Amino acid sequence: MDTTRAQDARVTSAAPHTAETTAAEPGRKTGPGTDQAVRETLEDYTLRFAPRSYRRWSPMVVATTALGGIAYMADFSIGAGIGLTHGTGNALLAITVAAVVIFVTGFPLAYYGARYNIDLDLITRGSGFGYYGSVLTSVIFASFTFIFFALEGSIMAQGLEYGLGMPLWLGYLVSTVMVIPLVIYGMKALSRLQVWTTPVWLLLMVAPLVYLVATDPGTVDRFLAHAGTDGDGGVNTASVLLGAGVCLSLIAQIGEQIDYLRFMPPRTEANKRGWWTAVVMAGPGWVVLGALKQAIGVFLAVYILAEVGPATATEPIQQFRSALDAMLPSWTVVPLAVALVVISQIKINVTNAYSGSLAWTNSFTRVTGKYPGRLVFVLVNLGFALALMEADMFSFLNSLLGFYSNCAIAWVVTVATDIGVNKYLLGLSPHAPEFRRGMLYAVNPVGVVSFVAASGLSIAMYFHALGDAMQPYSPVAAAVIAFVLTPVMAVVTRGRYYLRRTDDGIAEPLLDPEGNPSAVTFECHVCGERYERPDVTACQAHGAVVCSLCLSTDRPGVHVLPASPAPA
Repeated sequence: MDTTRAQDARVTSAAPHTAETTAAEPGRKTGPGTDQAVRETLEDYTLRFAPRSYRRWSPMVVATTALGGIAYMADFSIGAGIGLTHGTGNALLAITVAAVVIFVTGFPLAYYGARYNIDLDLITRGSGFGYYGSVLTSVIFASFTFIFFALEGSIMAQGLEYGLGMPLWLGYLVSTVMVIPLVIYGMKALSRLQVWTTPVWLLLMVAPLVYLVATDPGTVDRFLAHAGTDGDGGVNTASVLLGAGVCLSLIAQIGEQIDYLRFMPPRTEANKRGWWTAVVMAGPGWVVLGALKQAIGVFLAVYILAEVGPATATEPIQQFRSALDAMLPSWTVVPLAVALVVISQIKINVTNAYSGSLAWTNSFTRVTGKYPGRLVFVLVNLGFALALMEADMFSFLNSLLGFYSNCAIAWVVTVATDIGVNKYLLGLSPHAPEFRRGMLYAVNPVGVVSFVAASGLSIAMYFHALGDAMQPYSPVAAAVIAFVLTPVMAVVTRGRYYLRRTDDGIAEPLLDPEGNPSAVTFECHVCGERYERPDVTACQAHGAVVCSLCLSTDRPGVHVLPASPAPA
């Protein structure tokens, strides 16, 4: 506490243009929208850098909270759909290929989110896309959240129909409405929910599987021998790639993981081992558990196939009802199966609704300069999800995810390549991420061109524009084009479109001596709140300090610093 007071005193003396000296200047308040934005975003620092003063959780608490969000049951359906269609051998290879790609691309993103305490949209802005260019990827991510909300909500509705006799249409509505009270609140509420429900979820999921394998080893043989409806039991490259494409639709899950990882404490010599463990485990490591769940989905689908038929063998409620029935008295089976489904769906759908509302709000605020409130976009996201559920998206699940994966792969691979190659190998992209308006160009062709080319060509391949033989290779094309074109564009443009300015007008360094974002605070002369160093810049109009969100809602641009003069 004494250190913070000393830092504040040092900043006040070093930077005379703070709110205390500019209170009478025009432009101090920009209206009710700014006040509302400040109040709401200070709950969990949505749309902005997460300050050290807020990040009070240990690395393991953050990791547990982040991993709690992947308790979803869609993995069981995805794995089951691939396995029943292409056979167990092809399905397991597809799951493995996708998991490796997701882990490798997710690592640099998770590191940047945890190290610099910003979400994936803020990372994307400074990693090849520009201030407005990343609106494209924000919409892609928002689409991911409502597609998977709809998928999880459909699974929950299936459970409510099976256990309570509730009509599906009503189950869709219930699964949507029940998350609203939970998602209104931010990180504090979500961390409590995830930590307390995870042990129950793990017990209900793992116990029946262990029992089945231990008491009936023949289930493993039948699982491994399943040939699929489109296969002959052998490994087929096209089948593996088609299955991997469906699994790779989950590549955007790293964005939801980073929504939690941005609250990691500073990395120090004392905590670096636990810090790295938490980042790897809850960042790219989520896919290890995800891949296991997909493989389990294949196992359970094959196990119940003769009993329920292929149409319902992909439904998790049927899979776990059958697994629990082999282990427990019949009167306990339905209640426990329904409990497992409901707990799983609540755990993931609060995250889907929360992350989706951030993505929509972020895009809208940047484009319009207005902040309508995050709750508005919670409802928008849930509205999209409910429409998909009522349209029975579960019946065309693999087709929808296969198409979507092309966009998601192009985005994530572009950003990961910019970090890994353009920043660290070529040195053409600035190492420290930048996200503030005025510091970035509106659009950076490095990321935007790479993303549009990779997603556009891969989508054309997916819809057979380049022939039937090329269709299974669309996810490979998305990844390869993004990986190759991102550094090529950086070299062609010589990295000129990353930073509009290299100096934000404040002498205090952005990072402390250990490389963590500085905890020194400044007062924004527009909203009157104090923010840590990475979240502020100098103000062009008043010679004071302005925070990143007030810059975003400054429609006339009076506070935005001018571009640096071009070199001679």
